[in-house]
Amino acid sequence: MAALKEQARGLFAESVRSALEAWPALQVAVENGFGGVYSQQKADWMVTAVAQYLYDNVDLESEEVEELMADLMYNEFDTVIEDGSLSEVARQIWTFFGLCQRGRESEVRGHIQQLVQKKCSVKVNAVQGKSSGEGDEDSEEEEEEEEEAEEEATEAMDCESPAAGSPCGNPSPRCQTGSGAAAREEEEEPQDGWTVVRRRKK
Repeated sequence: MAALKEQARGLFAESVRSALEAWPALQVAVENGFGGVYSQQKADWMVTAVAQYLYDNVDLESEEVEELMADLMYNEFDTVIEDGSLSEVARQIWTFFGLCQRGRESEVRGHIQQLVQKKCSVKVNAVQGKSSGEGDEDSEEEEEEEEEAEEEATEAMDCESPAAGSPCGNPSPRCQTGSGAAAREEEEEPQDGWTVVRRRKK
């Protein structure tokens, strides 16, 4: 692919940022600090690195973009993506580059808007899935506690034990937060709406 004209570069960079920010795998890595204390800065730099890679190379295929992104996730976040989303996001970015190159800016802006909405949805799901008491899940948990208060009187100590696995006596994702379980969360089998992110073993 030929280099983008200057006026299209800003739009392409914006589309890359939107695609990466709406990518659950990267957001899980950032939120759990897989890249260390500078995880967010690494994610921001990744936007620039991916965009520059397409600027600087001619006639790239989406697989080459995917390979670059896989290397960045591995090197910067100690993370291997195994849920198939890597190829999807790489092809999306590769497609955006082609659209910007052909001057189809309105189409790119439409895709960016969809990604912004997806990003908001991802954040809402992450909060509902990981928090130990917010929104609807808070209400459900309170109802369960009221119904089982007497039965759970002798099980309270188990809920406080980090080794209990599922502190709430329930395998739902919200019970896997705290007690250092965030890093183990990626090892679990994926549930509907969850992204598989497997951290590299050191």
